[in-house]
Amino acid sequence: MKEAWAIRDINNEVISTSKQLGVNNFIYYGGPGISKINKKPLNCYQIYKEIIEKLKSVDINLVGVESGFFIDPYYWDVVSGGPKRDELIEDLIVQIKDMARAGVSILGYSWMPLGPIRTEPITIRGDASATAFNEKSKNLELAGKNSIKIQHSDDFPINDILHLTSDMLWQNLEYWIKAVTPVAEEEGIRLGIHPDDPPVENLGGVPRIMTNFDAFKRLIEIYPSDSNAIEFCQGTFSEMDEDIYEMIEYFASRNKILYVHFRNVSAPTPNEFHEEFINTGYVDMVKAMKTYKDAGFDGCFMDDHCPDIYNDQEFPGNLGGYRSRIFAQGYIQGLLDSIR
Repeated sequence: MKEAWAIRDINNEVISTSKQLGVNNFIYYGGPGISKINKKPLNCYQIYKEIIEKLKSVDINLVGVESGFFIDPYYWDVVSGGPKRDELIEDLIVQIKDMARAGVSILGYSWMPLGPIRTEPITIRGDASATAFNEKSKNLELAGKNSIKIQHSDDFPINDILHLTSDMLWQNLEYWIKAVTPVAEEEGIRLGIHPDDPPVENLGGVPRIMTNFDAFKRLIEIYPSDSNAIEFCQGTFSEMDEDIYEMIEYFASRNKILYVHFRNVSAPTPNEFHEEFINTGYVDMVKAMKTYKDAGFDGCFMDDHCPDIYNDQEFPGNLGGYRSRIFAQGYIQGLLDSIR
């Protein structure tokens, strides 16, 4: 088992910091998508060939790529079964093939067209600020740094998908999985779905289906293959009203976990929760990591959704700045050392 962190911008500052801190594995935020300028697919082969060569030159491993292409309305016909579904699936398959040829071995993605959602932040230990969710709040925002409101607009036409039902989402997911998994097998790339965050049945009038233990059991049976797997966001699985340790053991022992978002939350209550520091949530992180190990998992643990702390500086990756992420990264590396 190894340490990792997620990166948006692979620059000299990030590389130097990573080498100094012993972070030798990257998960890159990118993946298939379109050029917003000309609406053409990205040249994924060239993009990832250059990234992998750059990282190899400094002995850093690209674990995989994490993408949110189904949050882009351009691709909503895949999720909704719209008229351009087959055309868009072929577009994505071409890009996934290119990524695999360039050397990318893992692609994580999600099946939630509205994306990860939060409401008002909350104050936690030492007056740090953490993201939170309360289903009673009307202030729905895309989780991230830019406070993007979840509401209908020309660029984000939510009203176009309000007709969706859970059954429709499952039918369209099965269509997608059966189309893309054989290609992934041929190309030697593994694909995995991130759970819906928050894991509630409906948000903004749109159903969410990847919200519980049974949903993920169903997912991996759609097309039984190592290439049909899970982007295991432990934080989101911990938000579910389920036994987190049982879920870790179940999916890890079946080789279904691509990598782990190793974060902690306040409680297994999907309707109301908040993020926590990695060592202050309800999950026993030592027990969790031992569970992964005992179940045979040998992949990477990345920090995720770190709280905002005093006078921190922006880090070109996930939520949280330099100090917050380095705290979480040190905790992960310490746990790894303690159970080796």
